[in-house]
Amino acid sequence: MGAAAATSGILTQQQARIFALLYLQLEPLSLEDIAEQLDQSKSNISINVRVLVEWHLVRRKPVPGSRKDHYIAATDFFRAMQEIFERRFRWTVRQVLSAVSETEQASERGTGRATGRSTVKNDNNAILQARLDALKSFFSLIDTGIGSFLQGEPFPAEQLRNIVPLARK
Repeated sequence: MGAAAATSGILTQQQARIFALLYLQLEPLSLEDIAEQLDQSKSNISINVRVLVEWHLVRRKPVPGSRKDHYIAATDFFRAMQEIFERRFRWTVRQVLSAVSETEQASERGTGRATGRSTVKNDNNAILQARLDALKSFFSLIDTGIGSFLQGEPFPAEQLRNIVPLARK
């Protein structure tokens, strides 16, 4: 899992190793137990566990008779992926949509000042607007798709075909 996570951009290799270790355990583990099994420092494990807790992939689990924090992994992968999509991918998509909106506003302000526009300037503005429209359409649809996924509904694939021409076989 660590190697797969390292290329995903979602979790670090260390975070995925911690998650996998906890997922395969029948009992909660303390930070010391995790550090020992993964041959890592307790402080390194603590930092990475904190991230996993924030992502709802790991949670604290009290162990009777122990004052230490113990942790278990989430077992509901669908819910875990919903959390990741909401926090990571949807945020990124909405950043793109915000940038497109800001660029459109800046473009409108820039073209509003021109008094004698040339044909070249009009062509450039039309191309810019067409590209911004394409970005907005695509990323709005991805945002809608993420929303659908979060609600347990199917991704609007047919709408995607209308925006992105797919190769026909």
